[in-house]
Amino acid sequence: MPQNLKALTSLRFFAAGWVVLFRYWPSLGVASPLVIAKGYLGVELFFVLSGFILCHVYLEKFGERRFSYREFLWVRLARIYPVHLATLAGLGLLIAAATLAGLKAGDKLVVWSSLPAQITLTQAWGLAPLGGWNHPSWSISAEWFAYLAFPIFAWTAWRLRSRPGLAVVLALGLIAWLYPLFERLAGFPLTEATTAWGALRIVPCFALGCAVYLLWRARPLAKGPSAAIAAVACLLAILAAARFSAPEALYVALFGGLIYSLAGLASAGSSLLTAPVFVYLGEVSYSIYMVCVPWQLAFENAAHKLFGLSGQGLPLALWLVLIVGIIPAAMAVHHLIERPARVAMRRHRWWLGRRGASTGAPTPQLVSSPAPR
Repeated sequence: MPQNLKALTSLRFFAAGWVVLFRYWPSLGVASPLVIAKGYLGVELFFVLSGFILCHVYLEKFGERRFSYREFLWVRLARIYPVHLATLAGLGLLIAAATLAGLKAGDKLVVWSSLPAQITLTQAWGLAPLGGWNHPSWSISAEWFAYLAFPIFAWTAWRLRSRPGLAVVLALGLIAWLYPLFERLAGFPLTEATTAWGALRIVPCFALGCAVYLLWRARPLAKGPSAAIAAVACLLAILAAARFSAPEALYVALFGGLIYSLAGLASAGSSLLTAPVFVYLGEVSYSIYMVCVPWQLAFENAAHKLFGLSGQGLPLALWLVLIVGIIPAAMAVHHLIERPARVAMRRHRWWLGRRGASTGAPTPQLVSSPAPR
């Protein structure tokens, strides 16, 4: 099995772009196309990706008892926490500066009762019901929940490694059972759960990612054309699902198929979606996701102040600048905060002890950066 799945790294950028379009489209002042209106499901795509990649990196070590839980958690925390803290602090400073300048900073952003949960990454565990702050970070809290529970997922996946078809069927069965049950009990879809029940939202998707990994490991699509055709078929099916308002559980199943197909491209040695620019943007996608709210707040307030705009919408030209401008903003966060902090945290891990330091695994490049819904 190839270790570097560049096509899946590139997929992160397109998933992040879907999320950004979902959030930014209302600023254009026109109705969202059906597929853009489903952009909040980028959360589920990232969650499935996370289960797949973490099994790809750690499952064999877990099964062979070479897995250090403390090391795993520290590496994962190094991946997500520095940018989370930086955007949290940056958003607070931005709100204060905007308020002093007489600009609208958003009266629902500063929720002091939610700050402890924000700092401890528990805001998706029902501990911050009022939300606030950098709202997309709820999904990082859900990811942290999955990381803490990873031994359970890994134990189940290891037991089912010789029966990948059954693993996929069980994961899809969990989705088919949990989604309608949750909506019946909670009164809203699980795919809209954020600060309330957001930690539960990741569970079926993460499980599907683990199952899809087992299937790819046992039965990869070994031919590039067949993998490419399967990937295109999944994309077309996702578009059709949006067009005909299909149940959202179907999207999650299609995300699993898309990931399996793109991993098959890597198995076949295909160069599709491996262009350096897409791989790089995929690596930056976490920062894209985490800065989308602060960047939108800063840009829209500045645009309305400088150009004297009335109403909530932006002219098309300014809206395009809003969309394109998030990339250099995210690149700055990625290179100035995300990567240096990750390297520093991984280097200074003396407290893990000899065993933890000797069994470290490479940091997987995929991490959920789900949608701000």
